[in-house]
Amino acid sequence: MELLKLSNQLCFPLYALSRKITSHYLPILDKIGLTYPQYLVMLVLWEENGISVKELGKRLMLDSGTLSPLLKKMEDRQVVKRQRSKEDERMVLIYLTDDGMNLREQAMEIPEAVKCSLQLTYQELEQMRSLATGMLEKLREIELVKSN
Repeated sequence: MELLKLSNQLCFPLYALSRKITSHYLPILDKIGLTYPQYLVMLVLWEENGISVKELGKRLMLDSGTLSPLLKKMEDRQVVKRQRSKEDERMVLIYLTDDGMNLREQAMEIPEAVKCSLQLTYQELEQMRSLATGMLEKLREIELVKSN
């Protein structure tokens, strides 16, 4: 086995797969006026409205340099609002607006539409999600050990 062949790398098929899967989301998200990163933010906020920017970044694995302009655009579009915490002025909380909450109803069809677009069964989808989630958890543990 040649170690430096592209076909023998772990990173490339994961990178290419991520890009291909994301490309299946784009036309579906375009119908409700969201970009893929904005959709990820909305998913978190639909689960937990009023989350700190720091926690949002942690959940999405995004740094503040990436997240801040994204949130600014979403605020300009009036789907979220940023508000300083009353308990700690240094903390900025992100809340859904009424428009942001209403987008949830339109977004309900997205997972099924993407599954169909990718031509995957529920079992295949769950296997892929489980494997990817397990790998992410393992990498988080490794990073945690390295940072201590």
